[in-house]
Amino acid sequence: QEQLQESGGGFVQPGGSLRLSCAASSDTLRRYAMSWVRQAPGKGLEWVADINANADTTYYNPSVKGRFAISRNIARQNVFLQMGSLEPEDTGVYFCAKRPGDRALSDDTSNFDYRGRGTQVIVSP
Repeated sequence: QEQLQESGGGFVQPGGSLRLSCAASSDTLRRYAMSWVRQAPGKGLEWVADINANADTTYYNPSVKGRFAISRNIARQNVFLQMGSLEPEDTGVYFCAKRPGDRALSDDTSNFDYRGRGTQVIVSP
C-alpha cells in the first residue's frame, strides 16, 4: 500500500494562509481522484475537497468554497490544498486520501482506499 505524506501544517492567525502538500506517486495521481478531509478536536471526519484524476473537476465543502483550492501536480508528485482567509473553525488535522476510482466525490468521508497520517493546522489569534 502506498503511503501518502502530508506536510505544510502549522500555526496561523485568522485571515492567514497555508498551503498543504500531500506526496503521492505519479501513477496514483494520474489514475485516481484525491481528497482532503479534516478532523477538528473532539469531532468526526469532515470532507473538505476532491479533485478527479484528470484534474478538471473539483468539489468543495461549502464552508471552504472560495477560500480553499485543491490542485495536483504529477511532475512534482503532489496534491495541494491552498487555504486562505483561515478561520478558527478551520483548526484540525488535515488528511489527504486516495479515492478508489478516477471520479471526484462530493461530501463523502467513507469511500477511500487509504489516507495519510495528517498534518496539524491551528488557526488562532
